[in-house]
This record gives sequence, structure tokens and C-alpha cells, in this order.
Amino acid sequence: MSYTEWKDKVSDFKKVDVRGVAGNFFQGLKKQAVSLPAGQGMEVIQTFDPLPLYEVMDMLGYEKYTEKAADNEYHAYFYRVEEKGSLDEIPERPAVITNYPLIDEKLGELAVEFWDLTWHSENRFLDYNMRLLLSLANAVGAGRKRQAMRELLKAYANGIDSRAFDDVFEQFAWNMGIGYFSSEIAPSPLFQAYKTIKQMEKQGKDRAEINKALKEKFADQKPGDKGGC
Repeated sequence: MSYTEWKDKVSDFKKVDVRGVAGNFFQGLKKQAVSLPAGQGMEVIQTFDPLPLYEVMDMLGYEKYTEKAADNEYHAYFYRVEEKGSLDEIPERPAVITNYPLIDEKLGELAVEFWDLTWHSENRFLDYNMRLLLSLANAVGAGRKRQAMRELLKAYANGIDSRAFDDVFEQFAWNMGIGYFSSEIAPSPLFQAYKTIKQMEKQGKDRAEINKALKEKFADQKPGDKGGC
């Protein structure tokens, strides 16, 4: 289908205005998108082109059409042509991006465009999982273990072989030293997530079950939280 085939229905779409909304509203949007039946749609209003939503909505069977109504006002229409996908399959998106428009609306637009360029541009040479591993390693080196956790979960959800994580953690031990690895990396929630993957794979669990366990135990938790990062 195309926008011309469903544009007459947009007046009935559920309207979600997230302009100026602080915090991570992405979880709520995902749940609403998953619950809508085929033949219905959502209108999302944001101060910038909501690029992080497009891949997610496509995975759930939505078509999209976006209009720029004014400076710093975008209306993205999503029409569900097919019911597919689930919450467990949806990749995480950088919720921090939604903070930038609170500082400056232009900064918010630039941040989203920079994110899209970094992760989705056809000009990138390294494949997506390799870039996630580099981001994971950079985050650990900078002490941002929460970011590192997100990259590990995304890479595994994207189908990376867990043996790639073996290499990454071995490099941590080599480059940072056994003492640092033993006191800082091994006890961390990040390493516990890695161990969960390896243990569940050894038990013969499939990737979908492992991904579900990882999200339940480790996703979107703060460094001091039990089982989080």
C-alpha cells in the first residue's frame, strides 16, 4: 500500500503529541503500536523528524508518511497494514535524544540526524554489529557501563554470535589488565549479562528466550540497580 491509499483515514488515527515530553516515552509508544490492529494507525507529533521510530514501526507492519507542518513541528503518520513483530523483538532506541529539544529544538534535530548518520547511513563500511561492539568497548573504556550494556543487548538481539563477546572480554582483560578486569569488569552487571548468554546457550535455550531473559534482567536499569547496568 501507499499513503494515497490510506490518507483519508488519518483523521481517525490515535494522536500522540510528545513535544516537550521529558523521559523515555518510547516504551509507551511501542506498547501502543503493538496493540493496534491492522487497519488502524497512529499520528506522532514531535519537534524533529522522528527517525528512530521508522525502523521500529516497519518491523511491526506499519507504513509511514511524515509532514513538516512548521519549524520544529513534524507529524508522522503510521498505518498498520500487517500485524507482525512483538515487544521482545523491538530494538532499543536512544531515549536521551528526547532531552536535547528541551535545551534547544535545533539541537534536538541535529542530534537525531547525527544518530541516524552514525547508525543507518549507507556510507558506513563496518557492519552494524561490529559498530555495536566498538561502541560497547568505547563505553567500557569511558566508564559508561550502562551504554555498554545497551550495545551488548542490541548486538545479541541482532543475531551476533556470542563468541564475538568472548573476544571482546578477552581484549578487556588484555588491555586493561587482569587486576582491573577482576575487580571492575567481572563483578559488573555487564559481565553478568554476558554470563547469562553463555549459560543459557549451554543449556540449549533459543535466542528468543535468551533475549527475553536479558531484557527482563538487564535492560534500562541504573548502575546501582540489582541486575542492571
